[in-house]
Amino acid sequence: MTALPGGDAPGSPAADDAGAVADPATVPTPPSPPVRGEAGEAHEGAATADDVAAEAAGAAPDGGDDGPPEGGESVGEGAADAEGTPGEETAGGEGAAAPLSETEAELAAQRELRERIEKRKAEKAGPIPAGGKLSGTAADLLAAVRAVESGEKTAAAFFDSPAPAAAPRRSAPAPAPNRPRPPEPTPAPRGPSMEAVAEVAAVLAEGGAPGALAGPTAEALGPQAAGVLREDPWRMLAVPGVGPEQADAFARALLGPGCGPDDERRTTALIGRLLERAALRGHTAMEATAVHAALAEQAVSDPEATVRHAVAAGAVLVFQEDEEEDGGPAAAESGEDLEENAPSGRNPVRVLLGLDRYALAEESLADGLARLAHACEKGADWKEAAAAAGSPSAAELIRAVAAHGVVAHTGGEAARTEPAALLVAARALGLRVLGAAHGVDGRRRLAEATGDPAAAVTLAGLLSDTEGPGRDEEGAIAVDLLVVLDAPQVDVESAAMLVESLADGTRLVLSGDPGVLGSAGAGRVFADVLAARACPQVVSRTPDPGPIGELVSGIGIGELNQVAAPGREVVIVPVRDAGEAVHRTVQLVADSVPRALGIPSADTQVITVGHGGPAGTRALNAALKQRLNPGPGRFGGFDPGDRVVHVPVPGRTVPATVVSADAEGLHLDCAGERIVVPQQRVASSVRHGWALSAHQAAGTRWPAVVVVLPGDAAQGLSRPWVYTAFGRAERHLSVVHGVDQALPRAVAEPPAQDRTTRLRGLLEAAAH
Repeated sequence: MTALPGGDAPGSPAADDAGAVADPATVPTPPSPPVRGEAGEAHEGAATADDVAAEAAGAAPDGGDDGPPEGGESVGEGAADAEGTPGEETAGGEGAAAPLSETEAELAAQRELRERIEKRKAEKAGPIPAGGKLSGTAADLLAAVRAVESGEKTAAAFFDSPAPAAAPRRSAPAPAPNRPRPPEPTPAPRGPSMEAVAEVAAVLAEGGAPGALAGPTAEALGPQAAGVLREDPWRMLAVPGVGPEQADAFARALLGPGCGPDDERRTTALIGRLLERAALRGHTAMEATAVHAALAEQAVSDPEATVRHAVAAGAVLVFQEDEEEDGGPAAAESGEDLEENAPSGRNPVRVLLGLDRYALAEESLADGLARLAHACEKGADWKEAAAAAGSPSAAELIRAVAAHGVVAHTGGEAARTEPAALLVAARALGLRVLGAAHGVDGRRRLAEATGDPAAAVTLAGLLSDTEGPGRDEEGAIAVDLLVVLDAPQVDVESAAMLVESLADGTRLVLSGDPGVLGSAGAGRVFADVLAARACPQVVSRTPDPGPIGELVSGIGIGELNQVAAPGREVVIVPVRDAGEAVHRTVQLVADSVPRALGIPSADTQVITVGHGGPAGTRALNAALKQRLNPGPGRFGGFDPGDRVVHVPVPGRTVPATVVSADAEGLHLDCAGERIVVPQQRVASSVRHGWALSAHQAAGTRWPAVVVVLPGDAAQGLSRPWVYTAFGRAERHLSVVHGVDQALPRAVAEPPAQDRTTRLRGLLEAAAH
């Protein structure tokens, strides 16, 4: 048992910074109860102020969704061994494979996408057979000519044949209902086999590495992990929590003192690690100069030659972008031309390095958006639908979608009614319509707005084929109009997979609030589409209502305005240090908000800047569990009734509640869906969820939100962060405020372009 620390960054209170009324009903401050340290941690896809500390500790940076909770007992007393893991074939089902879980389906879909992209690239590079790209009437005419030339048919046969009747325009069937969820709990994917883990443990022991890394190493490197490590010990850098120093020591122990800092295996692994960690912060590429500097810090004698070798070996791709025109990236043919500036007479260029997975995703996405933009029926008659729209902005959106294959729509929370109105209008015209939201909360709100639960899915469920109308005979999603809500939360790989799954003629609408934080995964898809002006843009004129809407709208333009809050919609709670911030937060969630406003604790979400520190998510979750659901935490640190978040794959955060635990694993309730997390995956994919970071909270709203800003949070604040965190509240917002003037300064500073991507240039090049 550890008591909460008192905090080391006191901040002067600034109760009037947000112009709200202090809560007069706050109860007296009782002594802070001691709390048990939480065994949970997750980190987001975007960097936070804790990145440097996390790097020094060998962990992934705080700011992602996929961090492992630390320690904790095994799930269930007397838990089963590997043979009892869910997903194994059973004796009662001879030859029958276990059903794919949502995660397995999603990963399989990602692999299928990459295979299709590579196949398409190969087809483009190879010769095209004569007539191979023709379709429709042109293809029929070519077939007829070849039949006559070969003597198979005579020319008279074609002249005597009656003209084929024009095919009637396909009338779209009614939207297919979502497939019912299976009644049995869905098992999460199994980990590596016991044999593979044992083989890896033996290699780790030879190299002096801790045996606790055997499981994560086998999972990161696959079934042949032991052989891979013997051949290339620096592949250990692919394991979460392993840094260059640890990998170097492991390599020296296995290979002897002859391996030096310029070993090609080492330098290639270092470059890959740099780019992978950049992807965790949202980048799809890095500037070559930044890679050179990072390699020099790792004692690499000739970073430029090292990069050229990695490019020649195919481990990394190199691109050149015109800095003045801000677009039109061109891939270099080899690693020879890596100079910072182009030859005389050309505009200055910047050289970017990237991994093939993100390069292929961006190129596929740019091609797919261009295909959809030009393949739909233009000038469809939706005039009556637009005239019947409930607002001018909704009417404008309907008219834009009638005339274009791809449309971008921007606006705040209130503007979500406009895509819903579009879906209703298109459904009335006989089109197959579907709306995809970031999370289950967005799906619920969309279903309520359209009055049609079958027309609302989560994007992850749609991509994994566990939600939605299914696929047609060609493998495309069976839909005529797809609206993607929460578009800023869509990473580049998910976007590429989605666009690749849409048939020609499908209309696509990307809708979202450009002021919120970006995706947890790599890329800035929505921002790049808007910046490249790759499609028509409809800007909503529907304002967010109430004091919270007024406050958030001001933040969006850089102003922290005073707002009148007669119903205590916005409350500022000044605190002096982190210890007081934790105490006040628990008091608000457990007592003040339920008593004064009638909002239960279960409907109140705490949001803070980082996971570490005396008032981060770990400390807050420990204190909130102690107050709201105390227990021994015997199931890997969790008890029935605990509020948690499940991270099935990196970048996805699913709110859930612990139901029970047994030999199979931890049973969770995720918005009515029962899932089972095997005991070996609990530590890496489940953590307490009373307190979240803003990246994890994006795309979801709660009746009440408590935003915690202790003094040490000042460096992690930005306008998008404040805009996102404050905008998660529907009825009430409490700000536990200890950052003094750092809050208005963060709001006033213009948002920086914090991600390096290639998509904007690709979209601009496709438009010319």
